[in-house]
Amino acid sequence: MDKILILDFGSQTTQLIGRRIRDLGIYTEIVPGDTVLEEAVLTGIAGSTLRGIILSGSPESVYAPEGAVPDQRVYALGLPLLGICYGLQRMTADQGGLVEPLPKREYGRIGVTIKAPEGEGVIRRFLAGFDKTFTAWMSHGDTLTRLAPGFREYGISDTGYPAVVGHDEKPWFGLQFHPEVTHTERGSEILAAFVFGVCGCTKSWTMEQYVEEVSASLQNRVGTNPVLLLISGGVDSTVAGALLLKTLNADQVHLMYMDTGLMRKDETKTVKTALERLGAKHLHIIRCEEEFLGALKGLDDPEAKRKAVGDLFITVQEREVVRLGLPDSYFLAQGTLYTDLIESGKGVGKKAHLIKSHHNVGSPLVDSKRRAGRIIEPLDRLYKDEVRRLGRILGIDEEVVRRHPFPGPGLAVRILGEVTKEKCDILRDADAIYIEELKKRLSPAGERLYDEIWQAFAVLLPIRSVGVAGDARKYGWVLALRAIVSADGMTADVYPFPVKDLLEISTRITNTIKDVGRVTYDISSKPPATIEWE
Repeated sequence: MDKILILDFGSQTTQLIGRRIRDLGIYTEIVPGDTVLEEAVLTGIAGSTLRGIILSGSPESVYAPEGAVPDQRVYALGLPLLGICYGLQRMTADQGGLVEPLPKREYGRIGVTIKAPEGEGVIRRFLAGFDKTFTAWMSHGDTLTRLAPGFREYGISDTGYPAVVGHDEKPWFGLQFHPEVTHTERGSEILAAFVFGVCGCTKSWTMEQYVEEVSASLQNRVGTNPVLLLISGGVDSTVAGALLLKTLNADQVHLMYMDTGLMRKDETKTVKTALERLGAKHLHIIRCEEEFLGALKGLDDPEAKRKAVGDLFITVQEREVVRLGLPDSYFLAQGTLYTDLIESGKGVGKKAHLIKSHHNVGSPLVDSKRRAGRIIEPLDRLYKDEVRRLGRILGIDEEVVRRHPFPGPGLAVRILGEVTKEKCDILRDADAIYIEELKKRLSPAGERLYDEIWQAFAVLLPIRSVGVAGDARKYGWVLALRAIVSADGMTADVYPFPVKDLLEISTRITNTIKDVGRVTYDISSKPPATIEWE
């Protein structure tokens, strides 16, 4: 089986590169950028053949002390190389070129123009993946001010800086933009040109193979020990539960759902029905609303709320484990995705920056269990759309697979400021109306709005606004609606609602929820904003 190796220097989108290449049918392995390139790393899984190496982006600069440096043997292996953003700058600096700060950083959508290559050969095969002019997604504050010997510029940005370079004699290429994000036009074709045109790979990787490998790994690691999965009822934990039930004996799989009071409307009923359909024998529903609201009392800082929820999740779990009588040998399973890990600064290597903590990643208690090797995260190298695909393979109901993402801390991070039961009830009812409206409304293409939107939810703001109800003065909460389109959650655009839909949804919410006096619509993309408000 052909393989592409990715050296991860801490970029927020490194795993997305791997995912795009896996979508092309090629097995992809990611290792820290400074990994020593020994035979075990280069061969990886048995029977694999390494065809090329990609050097990823990074939040650092190549001239900074903390900038990661690859094992210099990478340049002596005779394999095709592709440097992306920092990866290109790293190649340039390592090979004798010069990288310097830009007077004004290149960020967001920027046009690129390709220069026609001279002659035939590998450079022409690589450039076959590009349009003559196209829009690329950039995010960097440095540029190449002098190319390394042997390299030539083949693409230039609209701001006048090198965007595509290639070596005259070796199959080495570099991109000063991110082909892996959906905002780059023909980004997948660019990666395909490298993987197939330059590296000569043959398609041999499928999600079904992923299921087989993960299942074998789980059986080997868990054995006959019990496994406890903290399940929220969302897509991620439900798919993780389905995978455990498919792989292990149902008698050793315990699913624990905590009714924290921070869940969506009718969540407990929905979760119970879905899990029983999957064949769950041990479903433990813990009602702990008072505990969670008590832990959140007086907190308004987002990170403090996330930590409080995360710590209490584990505290309740440990207490309930004792009550259930599970042995010390039990494993704790979570539906953690790669986006959770990378945003929490826990990617493959040690160079990723913290964007926000996740209760199933950043909690001190979770960290201690992770260090003890007692955590199982079978989805931790997948993105949301891959998890949905896996869910379909496992036979999960389509309505569950299509469900929009929901944060682990629940409404605690959708209520800005202090969290109270009153605010939870208001937001829960308003959000339910919003989602119900999206499911019954159709887009111009005839699809449910809910299915065209990657994630939609309501946020309760910590302010009240003056209004009029009948002839009386009304002082109500302000509600923000959020709806985005995305392929993986790493980047996102605002959903372009028809104004008529927004007006009608807003009217129904304010007419139904007496405590909401004003509705706004969030028009911020990611980046610079995150999808969730906290």
